[in-house]
Amino acid sequence: MMFAKTVGLVAALGAVASAVPASHLGRRHPHAHSHNLLHRRDNITSDGVQITNNMDQTVYLWSVGDVASDMTTLNSGDTYSETWRTNPNGGGISIKMALTEQATDVLQYEYTLEDPTIWWDLSCIDMGSNSQFTTVGFAVTSDDSTCVSASCAPGDAQCADAYLLPDDNWATHSCNSNILMTLNLGPGANSTTPA
Repeated sequence: MMFAKTVGLVAALGAVASAVPASHLGRRHPHAHSHNLLHRRDNITSDGVQITNNMDQTVYLWSVGDVASDMTTLNSGDTYSETWRTNPNGGGISIKMALTEQATDVLQYEYTLEDPTIWWDLSCIDMGSNSQFTTVGFAVTSDDSTCVSASCAPGDAQCADAYLLPDDNWATHSCNSNILMTLNLGPGANSTTPA
């Protein structure tokens, strides 16, 4: 099923507000262009994020800015890569991950590029406490030791490193945008160390 053909799903995904604080959403990257579309590369080495599915089940993923990308299917062991991009409407980008094609129980990796800074967070606001993501855990690390990491241990439904409520602004972090961030979903996520 192609995401662009699912009008109801696009509306549902687009309606989810980003947890990135408003002070970081109002600014538009000075080099943003209205044709700035999703650029996906395999094996990126900096300036982006890689998401690896270490779970025993398929993860469905959408990258959402002013429009949503087509759905990407990550089978167990697959990795999705995205270079940092800007949202032409001035907001942030939300990479939404779900365990169904209907995008229910959504875990979000959110970021806003304000070069030379990348503001990022994990959001569990649209994810139920009984989600399989909570059961297996997930973690973000980077290749820069000065950039903070974030992890939610298996079973931790009250993870302090992620947004659980819209005003959990302590869960937003900033790093140099010339960085490779890695989000591991599932077993081994919390033992991952930066490269």
